[in-house]
Amino acid sequence: MAEIRVFPLSCAAQSYSWGKLGLDSEVAQLLASGDPLVQIQPDRPYAELWMGAHPRGDALIRDNRIPQKTLGQWIADNPACLGAKVKDTFQGCLPFLFKVLSVNTALSIQAHPNKELAAKLHAQFPEHYPDTNHKPEMAIALTPFEGLCGFRPVEEIVCFLQTIPELRALIGEVAAEQLERSGSDDPRGVSAALRVCFTRLMKSEKKFFVDQLNMLVKRISQEAAEGKDTSGSNGDLLLRLHSQYPGDIGCFTIYFLNLVRLEPGEAMFLGANEPHAYLHGDCVECMACSDNTVRAGLTPKFIDVLTLCEMLNYTPAPSSSKIFPAAQSPLDPCVYLYDPPVPDFAIMRIEIPASIKLYLVSAVDSASILLVIQGTAVGTSTAAASEMALQRGSVLFISANESISLQLSSPDGMLLFRACCLL
Repeated sequence: MAEIRVFPLSCAAQSYSWGKLGLDSEVAQLLASGDPLVQIQPDRPYAELWMGAHPRGDALIRDNRIPQKTLGQWIADNPACLGAKVKDTFQGCLPFLFKVLSVNTALSIQAHPNKELAAKLHAQFPEHYPDTNHKPEMAIALTPFEGLCGFRPVEEIVCFLQTIPELRALIGEVAAEQLERSGSDDPRGVSAALRVCFTRLMKSEKKFFVDQLNMLVKRISQEAAEGKDTSGSNGDLLLRLHSQYPGDIGCFTIYFLNLVRLEPGEAMFLGANEPHAYLHGDCVECMACSDNTVRAGLTPKFIDVLTLCEMLNYTPAPSSSKIFPAAQSPLDPCVYLYDPPVPDFAIMRIEIPASIKLYLVSAVDSASILLVIQGTAVGTSTAAASEMALQRGSVLFISANESISLQLSSPDGMLLFRACCLL
């Protein structure tokens, strides 16, 4: 029998408390339609679907002719499936983890270290920083998606400092004035002033910031009740975050970080040291294989304010600059490529119109994982043992340099996402 190098996967769901509940969650919907035997519990959060070989969520192989049970075991026994360049560059491991996220309440204010800092943190605090790798991430919206990402332009932050006395009280007059005086002709001076302000905020004494936060929330609530416009102080978002994480310093970060809204198909890329927090919506996400996260708010988990404030990239930029563009492939008009400035991963969005009934998922020189978001087809490949029925929620592992022919059966085309590594 020919070696099987393309096969379906059954993927692990993670029930973090911030996830959407039951079938409100895109993760749960994908699980349910991908495997009719899955029972979805209506009161359980379905936060993340992990598609990859991560030890805490190694995908199961759905092909009983393959002796290995999990993708991680199979790759370890068949490292050539990664592609020669990927195998050599990433020491025989799949370099990315592909996910779907369904976010109901905010994730923590966080950033991910670069490789140099990751090695240092892992050596000092292995219980909090479990590996030595960096963790760049990219999120592509499946539904309207909101997140905080990167520092706002200084003039926006200064405007908040001048109109929100509770914020100014936490930062202090000296630091606030230093930021107000910093000129756009001196980017290093701006970054230094921003660092001082943000660090003063994050290191505020607990009782003091809780008092200021309560005053602010009370004031905004009253204004909202009187029908006043609270958008100048980000009122809606403040009240929402405060209801999710009452008394949390992270509520104040909305005055420093950009609120980024993505429409389906739009993406944001989060490089090392970029402060961010996902707030609401569903997305596909791809990241380098790492669990290193430095947190400082909107979370009950371990927080490391010192490390976070030290490591951040304090370069202000407008929220529009955080949207990462996709490039339509010159070879295949159905393919849109999101190719971030890191070697570990890239994502393709494949939109097959209803007019196309036969489509070739082309070979790339990298192992890849294919996720079906919409549509149905029968897939055939010389590297698969038999025909594969594909529908919403199906996940396939495709070895390097293998292609799949799809015979579409859905009236409204297909939407697929494919994660790979383009060295």
